[in-house]
Amino acid sequence: MRVHYLQHVPFEGLGTISTWMATQNHSLSSTKLYANDPLPTVNDFDWLIVLGGSMNIYEEEQYPWLIAEKQLIKQAIEEDKIVLGICQGAQLIADALGSKVYAGQHKEIGWFLIEYNRSSSAIRCP
Repeated sequence: MRVHYLQHVPFEGLGTISTWMATQNHSLSSTKLYANDPLPTVNDFDWLIVLGGSMNIYEEEQYPWLIAEKQLIKQAIEEDKIVLGICQGAQLIADALGSKVYAGQHKEIGWFLIEYNRSSSAIRCP
């Protein structure tokens, strides 16, 4: 499987996910957005991983690549690619699918399940 990941800042990489990818014999490529790498096309991957970052997902003036990134995420989902968002990546997926993202009452760190219901276009965090 061809796996591509989008990295927003140099200090938030794949971590042990890359080790697991290697044990599964998946090919791995990346776009380092902070280094102005070009985005891939949706035909360049089977699985897209969107990592975290320190910027707000709505700071499109300061980070103009956010616009094209959200379009890529939406297109990947529409074409039934596997898409995994981690931290800010999950926020970008939600926004790409039309949901509003806002600061929560409590700081959240860790892994949470996110479900997308195609029939209602709702995103739910159980």
